[in-house]
Amino acid sequence: QVQLVESGGGLVQAGGSLRLSCAASGRTFTFSNYVMGWFRQAPGKGREFVAAISWNGGTTAYADSVKGRFTVSRDNTKNTVYLQMNIVKPEDTAVYYCAAGWKWSYDPGAYSYWGQGTQVTVSS
Repeated sequence: QVQLVESGGGLVQAGGSLRLSCAASGRTFTFSNYVMGWFRQAPGKGREFVAAISWNGGTTAYADSVKGRFTVSRDNTKNTVYLQMNIVKPEDTAVYYCAAGWKWSYDPGAYSYWGQGTQVTVSS
């Protein structure tokens, strides 16, 4: 059984920063074998891609809306992926999810395992 647990969400003022973490565990789950993605879902909207990082951290990708403000990273020794969110905007308000998948993809359907999500609220 694979568990992904996000943390670090909360209320932040516009222009501020927040760091999300996602800790992975599972008896047969080898974290370093997986592409890790961050997605978000705002009320009334679909789940959208935010960022992804390859198995060894060598490749990253970002949605245009967060490029230059968010940074994804991972520590395979801690089975953890991070999302550093800087210069946040009210439109970044959403539930943020981490996900693990075998393939490099921006499509949430390509990811096999999901966390429960963490709420990020940006006040103006």
